[in-house]
Amino acid sequence: MADLDMINRDPNNINDFVGVQFEDVLAEPEGAHSIDCVWKASFFCFNIWKNFFYKLATLCCGMCIAAEWGCEFARIAFTHVWFVTPLFKVLEINCGCLQKFWALCVHCCCDPCCEAFGLLFGAFRKD
Repeated sequence: MADLDMINRDPNNINDFVGVQFEDVLAEPEGAHSIDCVWKASFFCFNIWKNFFYKLATLCCGMCIAAEWGCEFARIAFTHVWFVTPLFKVLEINCGCLQKFWALCVHCCCDPCCEAFGLLFGAFRKD
């Protein structure tokens, strides 16, 4: 089992689209600025409450949700290993027979016509 990186918790950047920083959510355009102390207090309140509720939610629900997702991905892996992959192998084998049958039919029906047209149009050469 690989070591758990406690610093970079999104090493594959799968949640880059989740912008939850103050600057990602709130912004004042040029010409519409609040008083500096209000902006600073808003920044402080936003971060305190965001961090508090995120930690509270993860404390209450995080392990249960992680367990549920673990079970879900175990079910998906089980389904693919024991059902999907063998099913594709069965289809590959059966479709191989159908492929040979189809090729035989096409060669029997189309090859004579193609050869005849090739000989016919081969006679029209530009010298």
